[in-house]
Amino acid sequence: MAKGFTSKLVHFQYQQDNQANNQSFGSIHTPIYNSVPYGYQSVEDIMDVFQGKTKGHAYARQSTPTTDSLQNLLTMLDDAFGALTFATGMAAISATFLSLLKQGDHIICSKFLFGNSYSFFTTLENFGITVSFVDTADVNAVKAATVKQTKIVFVETLANPGTQIPDLLNIGDYCEEKGLLYIVDNTMTSSYLFSAKAAKAHLIITSLSKYTSGHGHVLGGCVSDTGLFNWENYPHIFENYRTGNSKGWGLQQIKKKSLRDMGGTLSSDSAYQIAVASETMALRMDRQCESANKLAALLDAHPKIKKVYHPSLESHAQHEFAKKHFKHFGAILSFDLEDDVELVEIINKLNIAINATHLGDNRTLILPMAPTIFYEMGAQNRKTMGIGDKMIRCTIGIEDTQDLLDDFTQALQD
Repeated sequence: MAKGFTSKLVHFQYQQDNQANNQSFGSIHTPIYNSVPYGYQSVEDIMDVFQGKTKGHAYARQSTPTTDSLQNLLTMLDDAFGALTFATGMAAISATFLSLLKQGDHIICSKFLFGNSYSFFTTLENFGITVSFVDTADVNAVKAATVKQTKIVFVETLANPGTQIPDLLNIGDYCEEKGLLYIVDNTMTSSYLFSAKAAKAHLIITSLSKYTSGHGHVLGGCVSDTGLFNWENYPHIFENYRTGNSKGWGLQQIKKKSLRDMGGTLSSDSAYQIAVASETMALRMDRQCESANKLAALLDAHPKIKKVYHPSLESHAQHEFAKKHFKHFGAILSFDLEDDVELVEIINKLNIAINATHLGDNRTLILPMAPTIFYEMGAQNRKTMGIGDKMIRCTIGIEDTQDLLDDFTQALQD
């Protein structure tokens, strides 16, 4: 039996279908099932599926054989109890929180959240759910923000764009001690660079559009349940879903109350594309992270650069943590230009890096932060998050490393 990350990944679907005696003409990949309805020989069979007595598919908004296959693969990658897929990463986030929280609840989040995630949590406040944004690099900030109504602590493994890293392990211990639901967004590191389960995460959220699929060609999101949380003690699980193995209650409620009731369904075609693209995740990320390390070092030594944000640098506040717990330092880096350096001019002089908003692509993408993704939140909030007017974010692709270094070198020349 294969033990390596990529060996398990590339053989998973074929072995899964073979073991289930479900192969279609010896297909290596699980086929694309585009049927919306699913028929049964007897009405008793479909009744049992609706009532959860037997496994099966009733309607494509909730599941198809193709999305199930991808969910099983993602469960394996996260060493989880189970997983649910969604049309986007933001659909996965909104589905999780909207199905597990009620008016009067309180959640604690990193104050360095990705812009759209930050916007979503401010929207939650309109529904009577309070949010505390704290510096989660210090577990004491999480402890200080905890109140009686706190239900969830939410962090990202690597902040976008500032690359701050939360106190992941100590927060996990604290949530375990207090019975809080610990949700970790592992998008920026992926299951290849970091095991969120090892940090005692209960739910793992991943934007599959990023490093999992990696080619900038398909949207998708996922919620994995590691099986570490005791759902029997969570007060908001509906009585109808308190049946069977309690480890599955959380995902069951997310599936019924959000995937079924609110939509946000991942199509079979997208699930197929994600599964196939994921097979090269380790190969892609090895190259991307190596190039990011070298570009960070080059920029850090350049006189036109005020500061570089990348965990590979010893000056990074969480360098030692990343060195110990991440397989690589990540493929996202940001930097601040010196005050007298023209931001637009530098970006426009680049020939390889593309002006585009995305992450985890095979191509290196570059974007000024303040005038784009974080423009809507205003100058004061950007200041709180450490996002200056001269900050530029780079997400490194799989181009030849020297070509990237040469491109940035020429762009920074007088």
